[in-house]
Amino acid sequence: MAASWFSAPAPVARRVRAYFAPVNRALQQPVLFDPSTLGAFNLDAPPAPWFDLGWIRNFARKSAGKSQAVLTGIPAAALEQVRETLEAEVSLEFMSWTKLTMALATGAQHMNLLKAASGGTTSPDGAAAVPAVTVLSGSTPTSVVLSSSDAAQFTAGAWIAIDADYAGSTGFVGSPVAGAYLRQPLSDGAVFLKRLFDFCGALFGLLLLSPLFLVVALLIKLDSPGPVFYRQERRGFNGETFFIWKFRSMTVTESGHR
Repeated sequence: MAASWFSAPAPVARRVRAYFAPVNRALQQPVLFDPSTLGAFNLDAPPAPWFDLGWIRNFARKSAGKSQAVLTGIPAAALEQVRETLEAEVSLEFMSWTKLTMALATGAQHMNLLKAASGGTTSPDGAAAVPAVTVLSGSTPTSVVLSSSDAAQFTAGAWIAIDADYAGSTGFVGSPVAGAYLRQPLSDGAVFLKRLFDFCGALFGLLLLSPLFLVVALLIKLDSPGPVFYRQERRGFNGETFFIWKFRSMTVTESGHR
């Protein structure tokens, strides 16, 4: 009985190409890659929401998961082995730079400084920008095709920003700049409304929980002598001091200390 066998060597990867999909901002979920359904896509035109990062080199992947033995008996013997964490580390080098590869390599989002819209209000995280125009098909890295009405908005020598590697994406990459964490200070009217909301919410909570508070106060009086409430000085916003009142949870000694 003859057996068929092959002596061909194992396949060798000559070049590695990377693809990336951002986190879905609306659902707060990462994009899953299923090789059984997506493994045969066109390398030059990956399916949405995947982006082509170009060729890479020095790709390495190693497991960072940890396993632990479950011991039982006397003397202790390993009963079974369980996996504590399931992690992996991936390292690579990009061979070409785009805004997306720079964001992935540095862990920070690269943002464009856009022209502010007419009448835009100054803001720490950037004023509202002029609306973006649509780049038409047929555009190249050296020639941008626009409609006549959109082209009329630009002048010779103007700087333009086209995020081709973010086109049509729904999500985010890396961390935004520090200014994006800032916000405009509240106006006097907004401060008043916030204070009114806090006061009304606290009053409603006190009225709703007042029967429970009466029961707790009675139990404290029956448990040990001393006041029902304990007052303590605290330091709050801008270093201002204030007093809080809470139910006493400790006994009062003869010296008055709690």
